[in-house]
Amino acid sequence: QVQLVESGGGLVQAGGSLRLSCAASGRTFSNYAMGWFRQAPGKEREFVARISRNGINTYYTDVVRGRFTMSRDNAKNTVYLQMNSLKPEDTAVYYCAATALVGVTTLDRSYDFWGQGTQVTVSS
Repeated sequence: QVQLVESGGGLVQAGGSLRLSCAASGRTFSNYAMGWFRQAPGKEREFVARISRNGINTYYTDVVRGRFTMSRDNAKNTVYLQMNSLKPEDTAVYYCAATALVGVTTLDRSYDFWGQGTQVTVSS
């Protein structure tokens, strides 16, 4: 099992920034690629970003590319999502997830472990 706990969400004005963190415990963190997903009210959960096990490779959905940056610190068992130039449409509950798969995957069913989520609200 891998336990994941997100933090860093909150209320921010459009154009502002937030940094989400996801702390992992349990199995060896560096054995898992990590992803961030989000779910807005009334919508399905969607992929946001993914980072490889060693942190070298990242992948983003088009709507956040250039504004969001995902990183990880394997020594601290933590993954981050730096979100800049936030827009009201970024409002959602943000989840981190862990997958044992090596290749890039944007499907939530490919991820094995999930956190409880952290709310991000962007006001206009």
